[in-house]
Amino acid sequence: MTRELLSGNQAVGEAVRLARVEVIAAYPITPQTTIVEHLAEAIAKGRMDCDYITVESEHSAMAACIGASLGGARTFTATSSHGLALMHEMLHWASGQRTPIVMANVNRALGPPWNIWVDHSDSMAQRDTGWIQIYAETNQEVLDTVIQAYKVAEDKRVMLPAMVMEDAFVLSHTYMPVDMPEQSVIDKFLPPYTPMQKVHPETMELYGSFSPPDGPYMELRRDMENAMNASLPVFKEVEADYAKLTGRPALGLMEEYRTDGADVVMVAMGSMAATARDSVDELRKEGKKVGLVRLRVFRPFPHDYVRSIGERFDTVGILNRAYSFGSGGPVSTEMCSSLLTLPDPPKVASFIAGLGGRDLRPADVSKLYGKLIDGKFNQEEWIGLKEGVV
Repeated sequence: MTRELLSGNQAVGEAVRLARVEVIAAYPITPQTTIVEHLAEAIAKGRMDCDYITVESEHSAMAACIGASLGGARTFTATSSHGLALMHEMLHWASGQRTPIVMANVNRALGPPWNIWVDHSDSMAQRDTGWIQIYAETNQEVLDTVIQAYKVAEDKRVMLPAMVMEDAFVLSHTYMPVDMPEQSVIDKFLPPYTPMQKVHPETMELYGSFSPPDGPYMELRRDMENAMNASLPVFKEVEADYAKLTGRPALGLMEEYRTDGADVVMVAMGSMAATARDSVDELRKEGKKVGLVRLRVFRPFPHDYVRSIGERFDTVGILNRAYSFGSGGPVSTEMCSSLLTLPDPPKVASFIAGLGGRDLRPADVSKLYGKLIDGKFNQEEWIGLKEGVV
C-alpha cells in the first residue's frame, strides 16, 4: 500500500481504475468534471483497459451505462447537481432493471440562483429512485467506498445501483493523504463482474417491457425493497472483508465519535461531520458530555441503528444540508420516522445549515451543542441566516 496526495475527485478516479471498470459514460459538470478527466487520461495513457463513451447529456450517460451493464460490463458514471437532476428518469430505469451501476455524485446546490458550492439537495431529491446512497467524509473514505460499492451492488442478494457522495470543493478539490491499496489486493477483494443474465445481440429478449396493473409491477417493486434492505448486512460483510484485506477500518452504517458517556449527540453527514468533530473535542475539554454520530448510509435508511441511538441518548441534534420544502430537513424527517416508534423517544432538534456552501464553523456547531445541553432549542432552526439579504 502506498500513500498519495489526492483530491476527492482523483480518489474517485483511482478507485474506478482499481475496480477495473469496463465502461464509463459521463458528461462534464462542475465540480465533477475532473473525475472524468482523470479517468479519460488514465485510459489514454494505458493505465485502464476501459471503453469511454462520450455522450451529449447526463441523461444519455445513464442510458449508456444501463445498456452496458445489461450487456455484462462493470460500469461507472459521475455527475453533480443539475446533471443528476437530468438523470432522474434514467435513475429509475437503472434500479428497476437491477443494474449494479456505481456513480459518484459531487454534492452541489441546485439553482436558481446559480450556485456551484456544496449542498445535499441534489442527491436528496433522488432518494426515492431505488439507488443505494452513501455519504463520505474524507478522500480516503471516497476511494474505499467506491470500491466497496461495486461489491455491494453486484452481490446477487442486492443487484441495485449505488451512488457515492462527496461534498463539492470541500472534498472534490481539496487534497488529502490517501492510502492506495495494491491492484492485486483489490483484485482479490473484487472479482470480475458476473451478471445473473445479460443482453446478447443474437438472443431476442424483453427488458423493462409493459406491465398492466395485474402484471408483475407491484411484485417487482417489492423485490427491489427486499434487495435494498438486504444491502445493509451485505454492506457490513463487504466492509469487514475490505478491512481484513487492506487494514482499513470498517466504519459501519453510522460512525460514532466520543459518544461514551455523552448526554447529547449531534447527527451529521458528509464533511460537516468533520466540523462537528472539532466541536466535540473542544467541548469535551470543557467537561461537556457531547458526542457525534455520522450517518454514512442514507439509502437504505438504517432504522434499527437510529432507534438504538434514540434509546441511548435523551437529546439528539440533526444537521441537514438540504431542505424538503413544506416538510423539513430530510435527514431529520427520516430519523424522526424511526425515533417516534420508540416508547420513550428522545428530544430532537433539527438544524438547517450549510445550504449553498454557507460556511459552518466549529464555533457555530459548539453553539448548537449548547442549545442541546440547555434544552433551549426549537423543533427546527435555520442556522447562519443573514438578516436583510432577501
